Amino acid sequence: MGWGHPHHCLQQTEPGEQGLLARSRWTPVLDSCLREGSTSPPCTQDAGEQQEEAAGAMGGHNPTEVQMSQLVLPCHSNQRGELSAGQLLKWIDTAACLSAERHAGCPCVTASMDDIYFEHTISVGQVVNIKAKVNRAFNSSMEVGIQVSYEDLCSGKHCSICKAYATFVAQGPLGTKVKLKPLTPQTEEEKIEHSIAAERRRMRLVHKDTIKDLLTRSTSNTEMETRDGSVVVPAEKTRVESVELVLPPHANHQGNTFGGQIMAWMENVATIAASRLCHAHPTLRAIEMFHFRGPSQVGDRLVLKAIVNNAFKNSMEVGVCTEAYDQEMSVSRRHINSAFMTFVVLDEEGRPRTLPMVVPQPGDGERRYREASARKKIRLDRKYVVSCKQTEVPLSVPWDQSNKVYLSYNNVSALKTLVAKANWVLAREKEKVQIYTLEEDKFLSFRIEMSVHISASQAFSLLSDLRRRHEWDSHYESAELVQQVDEDDAIYHVLSQTLSCENKPQDFVILASRRKPCSRGDPYVVAFRSVTLPTHPPSTNYTRGETLCSGFCVWPQSEEMSKVAYYNQATPGYLNYVTTNVVGLSSNFCATFEACEKFLLKNKDDLIARLQDL
Repeated sequence: MGWGHPHHCLQQTEPGEQGLLARSRWTPVLDSCLREGSTSPPCTQDAGEQQEEAAGAMGGHNPTEVQMSQLVLPCHSNQRGELSAGQLLKWIDTAACLSAERHAGCPCVTASMDDIYFEHTISVGQVVNIKAKVNRAFNSSMEVGIQVSYEDLCSGKHCSICKAYATFVAQGPLGTKVKLKPLTPQTEEEKIEHSIAAERRRMRLVHKDTIKDLLTRSTSNTEMETRDGSVVVPAEKTRVESVELVLPPHANHQGNTFGGQIMAWMENVATIAASRLCHAHPTLRAIEMFHFRGPSQVGDRLVLKAIVNNAFKNSMEVGVCTEAYDQEMSVSRRHINSAFMTFVVLDEEGRPRTLPMVVPQPGDGERRYREASARKKIRLDRKYVVSCKQTEVPLSVPWDQSNKVYLSYNNVSALKTLVAKANWVLAREKEKVQIYTLEEDKFLSFRIEMSVHISASQAFSLLSDLRRRHEWDSHYESAELVQQVDEDDAIYHVLSQTLSCENKPQDFVILASRRKPCSRGDPYVVAFRSVTLPTHPPSTNYTRGETLCSGFCVWPQSEEMSKVAYYNQATPGYLNYVTTNVVGLSSNFCATFEACEKFLLKNKDDLIARLQDL
């Protein structure tokens, strides 16, 4: 049994740089609500660096962290006495922007907001606690993570509301982009978020293509849902159009409209459209990604349009579009933003009610109807695959083109999370090979690493092709490339020479996801996880094995030297084999890794020659 075999594992545009919109204000009211940190935003890059140095002296506190507490008053509430989702979006945007500006040391604009799932409502008299901090800085944009919870002052109860990720772009004089300094994560949590931020950025870039791809593969005919006894409402009856004049209180000192203000206006018209369908007070449950395509200024008229695109049994999708025109009432309107919001209607016991059916108009109405169904599927995939904790994700997830982005994300993110763990312990060292272990509640993970005289890019290229694994791992019999999904992802059918407890050889269907470094200091990553394919069902000749989290990370140490590390989580049945190697009663791990080193050294020259021929 070899250390590198999959069954050793647990069974299981940068949008920000395109759309520049609203920068949040620093106000006396907000200043009174901040519980930590500076009482004024950084004005220069040097100020931000001084904050980081001061934070280091204080024991590693993240200098970009902003905490805001707001008491929910009647003026913040809707007709049910609950905090308006639009007001909450404004607070989220404000806190996130302050965090971004602390790192950038200059004004920042909201570029996008990822999906938000609201878990609970908040009542008047309760306190909203918002914590925001920069997860990672790229060139001129940065990702800010936001956590929102509520606090009941009478009972002392605390409850999570939502988690969000926003992208902000730093702006210099006259709207020029600013090169951001890197952010150095300190804690284990920060290191994990910093590493996975690159994967979330990748998802944002391909989000529109994912929708288009799913619609291309689906039938072009609009299939109407049938519901016994359900009322049928023409979609056009839910249409809403509203105009807002951007006044100075809606904008920052540069005259740009706050992103949170625009999101609040959009939520308002979406709620009206949803109410026209159900003739009740709907509750906002989720918001799909906001992408700001351009700025609006004081004096602009914003036209907000909303319509119910599709009504499912217990939820409805409302599409909202924002356009702007200037004081001269020019004919040409600028598209500012589009968003899709999911509403439910709750009964007295808090359970979703059955909704009326929507009949779309021919043409654009039918297109929106179909796209809403596609987005619902993608939301389910994304929430199920991306938002689940690692222990909650099944080992082999069914593969299809519509969820490929999220499976790839989950594959790489699981490995990056394992890599970023802080409690790795050196368990054994033999010559150049080190074996580390990580003991957690349900897992015993191991890491094997050594330095190899090969460039990181060469090692990455050789290790990411599973068809060559048998050349150095004696437990691999063969690996067939089943599907080249894209440049970074491929699916293999792997045959193993290792016998299972049923005395049959094992086989695996493996998704291999490759990632080159996003920035200096990042490793090359090759991650593996199991998927299921209808074309490759389990066979009676093999025992189907599964893997959830394993793979390689390669760090460049110099132009000709790399640190190669293999990570894996051990299943209970495999623990005896792992512990035997860890304590030194077996040298199988070390022998396999030494064979891997010989394979890399032997083939690096051939790889160079092939690349030169290309």
